[in-house]
Amino acid sequence: MAGYRQGRINEEIQKELASILRGVKDPRVSDAFLSVTAVDCTTDLKYAKVYYSTLTGDANSKELKQGLKAATGYIRRELAHTLNLRITPELTFLPDDSIRHGAHIASILKGLDIPKEDPDESEGNS
Repeated sequence: MAGYRQGRINEEIQKELASILRGVKDPRVSDAFLSVTAVDCTTDLKYAKVYYSTLTGDANSKELKQGLKAATGYIRRELAHTLNLRITPELTFLPDDSIRHGAHIASILKGLDIPKEDPDESEGNS
């Protein structure tokens, strides 16, 4: 039962963070095409890991991380205003490389040379 509530809270925080991040005035954050991919809260809701992905690439990743760290107080305050939780979690922003990793795996699989089976041969084995 607790996992269900925690999952709902994770989804709600993710949705609210997506809208709050659009309003951040720091150019390091506002200029990046940023999307929140996942949120993982602890069971006591004191800490939350926020996984984000960006389309700008690795060139601005350090600046973006610094911008998110600088804006954490503002983001947390806005999150407290929108969510009705007893405790607003402390946010830790982590880059999510799963999209890039999945694209890399897809390119490797696409490059494999797998011979196709002849349908007539497979019918003869039955």
